[in-house]
This record gives sequence, C-alpha cells and structure tokens, in this order.
Amino acid sequence: MAKKQTPKKATQKKTAPKKAAPRKKASTSKENQYSAKDIYVLEGLDPVRKRPGMYIGSTGEDGLHHLVWEVVDNSLDEAMAGHAKNIEITLLKDGKVSVSDDGRGIPVEKHAQTKKSALETVMTTLHAGGKFGGDSYKISGGLHGVGVSVVNALSIWLKAEVCRDGVRYAQEYKRGNPTGALKKVGTCPKSQSGTTVTFEPDREIFKEGELRLKKILDHLRQQSYLTKGVHIKVVDEREKLPYSYQFYFEGGLVSFVEHLNRGEVKKHSNIFYVEREHEDLLVEVAFQYTDDLQGKELAFANNIHTPEGGMHITGFRTALTRGLNSYAQKNNLMKNNETFTGEDVREGLTVAVSVKLPEPQFEGQTKAKLGNTEARSGVDAVVSDALEEYLDKNPTDARQIIEKIFLAAKARKAAKAARDTVIRKGALEGLTLPGKLADCSSRKPEESEIFIVEGDSAGGSAKQGRDRRFQAILPLRGKILNVERARLDKILANKEVKALIIALGAAIAEEFNLEKIRYHKVVIMTDADVDGAHIRTLLLTLFYRYYRPIVEGGYLYIAQPPLYKIQKGKHSEYAYTEAQKESILKKMLAEKVAKEGKKEKPKDIPEGGEDLEEKAKSMSGVNLQRYKGLGEMNPSQLWETTMNPENRVLFQVAVEDAEEADKIFDILMGSEVAPRKRFIQTHAQKVQNLDI
Repeated sequence: MAKKQTPKKATQKKTAPKKAAPRKKASTSKENQYSAKDIYVLEGLDPVRKRPGMYIGSTGEDGLHHLVWEVVDNSLDEAMAGHAKNIEITLLKDGKVSVSDDGRGIPVEKHAQTKKSALETVMTTLHAGGKFGGDSYKISGGLHGVGVSVVNALSIWLKAEVCRDGVRYAQEYKRGNPTGALKKVGTCPKSQSGTTVTFEPDREIFKEGELRLKKILDHLRQQSYLTKGVHIKVVDEREKLPYSYQFYFEGGLVSFVEHLNRGEVKKHSNIFYVEREHEDLLVEVAFQYTDDLQGKELAFANNIHTPEGGMHITGFRTALTRGLNSYAQKNNLMKNNETFTGEDVREGLTVAVSVKLPEPQFEGQTKAKLGNTEARSGVDAVVSDALEEYLDKNPTDARQIIEKIFLAAKARKAAKAARDTVIRKGALEGLTLPGKLADCSSRKPEESEIFIVEGDSAGGSAKQGRDRRFQAILPLRGKILNVERARLDKILANKEVKALIIALGAAIAEEFNLEKIRYHKVVIMTDADVDGAHIRTLLLTLFYRYYRPIVEGGYLYIAQPPLYKIQKGKHSEYAYTEAQKESILKKMLAEKVAKEGKKEKPKDIPEGGEDLEEKAKSMSGVNLQRYKGLGEMNPSQLWETTMNPENRVLFQVAVEDAEEADKIFDILMGSEVAPRKRFIQTHAQKVQNLDI
C-alpha cells in the first residue's frame, strides 16, 4: 500500500453559489475573431508531445515505465508470432534503456505510401505498423499501433538498429524526428536477425520518477509466464555491480499459478490446465484452490493485463460455476438440491486466464477491459469441456474442490444473515452508538470526516479537541478482529467492527454502496508505538478486504501525530520524524551559538542521537517530550498537531499494485507463520524506533 501525503492547508470552506454573470455582447475586436488561422494542425508526432497523457496515461513514474512496456511489447509480439526466442532489456547508467530481440527485424525497404523507409515510417508515424492488416501478426498486444512511435516522440534521443539479410542498419532520432537517414552500419551473420531500440526518456516531459527495477522485473516475469518458451533477460547496469535476471518458463500458466500460490495451503494437488484453440481464439487457463478466503483472478488478452476483466473472465466464471454445479449434482454431492453461486466457487480460487485473438477490442487506451464477445463464448466452450474432463479424471481433486465450495456456501449464508442483522439493527437505531460515536453536526459527506481512534483516553481528547461541525470520533476498544483469518459472519460478530460498519452507514462487502458513505475522509488515528502500528494494520486489512472502494476512491487516510514536543522557554515546536527532531535541535543550538557571538559551531556538538539531545538540554535549556500515545496530549495539543486541517499532516492510502498488496496482507496477517518469519528476518534491519 502506498501512502501519499496530502497538502497541508487543506481547509474546510463553504462556498456560496455564484450568480450568473450578465451576458456580454459579441465583440468585433481582433482579439475575439475566430478564423481558419486559429485552427492548429499537429503533424507527425506533435500530438504526442502536446498531450502525452492521452497515449501513455501519465507523465509520472507509471508513464515512464509505460515507455519500456511499449518497446518490449513489440518484441513479445514477435515471440507470440513464433519469430523470436530471446528478449533482452538493459537499464543503462546514463538513464537510457535498450530493448533487443532476435525476431525478424523491422523492415527497412522504402514504404510505398510514405516514400520513407519502413523503419522510419514505424518510428515516426502514429498508427503505422504490421498489426492492422495482412498476415505479419495474427496476434498482437500493440493493437493501437502507437507504441514505438510514442516512445520515440517522448524520448530526447532514440536509436533503432535492425539486423536483416546479413546487414546491420541504424537510424537515430531526437524527440521523434530523424537526425539523419537510415544507414548501413555493418554486417551480421545471415542466419541472425532482430531489432534493438535504445532510448532516453525526455526529462522535460518526465520531470519526476525513476525506472524501478522491481516493477520492471515483476512485469517481465509475468510476461514470461504468458509467453512460455521465450527467454527474457534483464540487466541493470546502473549499480557498481550490474544485476542480471533471467526468466524462462516452459510451464506457462501452470508455473504462474504455482508462483501465485507459493506459501499457500493448496486444497488439491493437480492444477487444472487447458490450452486449446476455438475458431480464431487461443485459450489458456490454469487454476487451483487454496485455503485462503480471498481469491486471485488474473486475466490477459494478447499478453496485456486486463485488471477490470472483460468478456474472457465472464466466460470463465460462467463455465466454472456451471461445471462444478453439474459435477456435484451428477455425483449426488449436493445437499437439499442447493446450487453453488459464483461467489461460492471463487472463494480461495487462484486463476490465470489468457486469450490470444486477432483483433482485440479493449476499452480505452489503458486496455483495462476486453470487450470481444467471441472471447466470452470461446473461453466458456473451452473451459466447459476441459473442466468436465479434469473432474472425471481426478476424482480426489474434484471431491476436495467440492468440499471447499460447500464450506464457502455455508459461510456465505451465515454471513448474509449476520450482515442483514447488522444493517437492519443500524437502521433501526438510527446510527446512534451511545458511548462510542461522537458524530459531527454536518450531514454533507463531502465535508465530513471520521477519526477512528485507539482507546477511550485518546477518544476523550479527540472528542474535546475536534471541530464538531465536520469531525466525528469513533474510539475503538482494544484490537479489532484480524479479518484475514476469519469469515465474514465472524467479522460481523465483532463489536468494534460492527460499530464501524454502522458508523460509516454504507453496509459492507457485496452490499457496500460508496454513494451512501457518511464521511469522505476516514482517518485512522493510532498511537506511534508497536500496538498502534498493529491496530493500524488490522484496520488497513479490514478496509482493503471489505471496503476496497473506500481505498480506491481516495477516502482513507492515516493521521500523523507528532513524535516529539520540543520546548525552549515559551517557544515550542513539534517533530513528526526523528530527522525533523534532530533538525529542530540543531537549529536551536545554532541560535544559541549565534546569540553568544561565536563565529563557528563548536566542534563538540554531536550530529544526532542521545548525545545531541543532552547537548541541547545542557546548552539551550531544551525540554524534549516523547509522545507514545495520543492520550498523552491534551485536547488543544491534539487539535493543533493532528486534527486541524490548517496544519495537520495526513497520508492518503492508495493501492499502487493490488497483487503486491494482496501478497503483503497475506504474509503479515495470514495464518501461515513461515512466510511472516522470513519477511521479518529480511526487513528487521530497516525498523527504526522500535518500542519494546
């Protein structure tokens, strides 16, 4: 989970509706004339540089990585077409990136339509490539044809090298424009072919962010699973000792599912796997059930991850639910003629669905969802046949899967009854929680915020210090239930969780409705110690698992109370980090030195730690107070430092990578001890200010 600092000075303001301005008469001045000369035509790659976000999503770190994906996708398309076996990505010291493959090489002869070389046409023209017609690419991820030309436009420098028919060609570009003609620069073995693209992102456009090795490795590992039999190598030359990583998987999606389920308790030993063609559609699916209460569902179309699913996922879900119900009924495993729901059969399911099709129809440039209806019917048909065959051939696995689903169905009914009770009770009680919720007077969710506070002591201070107009306080007693290890019916029986559900007013899980939420800022405010961190993690787990729309909507925050109060005479300052504390102490010592007329800082003043604190106390009369709990602050201090929108610091909780967040929560909060022990051993040295 990534945390983003929200701007200070985030004030609550009420704005009156503006009166409509009187309509002015049309002006005939030159300034207001609108003619043909005011129409600008952006040629070549100018539109990309003018509006880069339209083509790569953003000009931040995600957009920077998107450049790498676009070039790699071209190499993967060659691999999917059966013409490339090796792809190498190199992160160079000077900020450049090189991507090479042993595919056919981009054609270099003159293009009949553009009168330029085919290479220059591909590099400098939007929607130019071999993926819009003909037989060069039956399957391609780069449907829009803007990939490498967009990279060229957004690079301060790019060099394309092609090896074809024993000749090595090269051409260089600057911000999308060729700096010279395509040239023959050498020879290569006639049996060898391929393309190398080396580029340097334009820092006028990508002002922030760096290429992160882990993000690149995660993406390329995923691509390697999806393109089995292709060797992908990543080299990072930015460090003194270059790193080299290699991916090669013969197992395809079976290896992928094994990777996703590492550390999990598997419910059956044989992974379901099918790879078949259905008309013009190639379908590949692998799944396995685990003891986890959550599921992992990953979908791909032409190797492009579609996080919002689409028709291929719909087809898989339909086939899975129908197939398991049919098997259970046929083998008299059903009780009281019940049927499993889609929710039942997906609990604890880890599945990867990959389709490859000639003309994918993605929704939007980000390609988050697949819209081809033939993908639904094709996946449904392939999975239906293969699932029936799998269940008949593996009766032990089939029985274990059905038993897992029966438990899920039983828990679903218990959870529904408990959920209905909680929601109905909340409605009947009018959302009043005597002794717990101190609500705000505002009934406008967009200006209201609720602080979830640890303990009655901190809750008392928060209630007295808050602004009652828009700030509500909900104190929690003790630690809430770890929802990672419990089903929903058990979660809803927990008094603290129940209080939170009713306070938020928007139900929970499948019934949750973001439009009904009563506060647009949900702030977790816990002590700055180990117990506080544990409670914060428990709450984050609850929100991530059962209130995901709150996180994705940007409504969840973490308060940042100060660690120290530093007082010198009547003057006091608050420090939120160790570094900030040391900076304030050094500043106070510097003021003392300057006041005494000394030109230089005494050499015996320590750089940090307890020695610095002792020196500050002895030289400047500084009083240092360490806050371990919110209850140690009086109401005015809590308001001033942590709750006042004028000067508080809040961290907005955001999910940067859902798959990674899911894995971390499973490690930290799941029932398996071994992965958590390894995690602690790996990261122990990074812990600071551990209170024991």
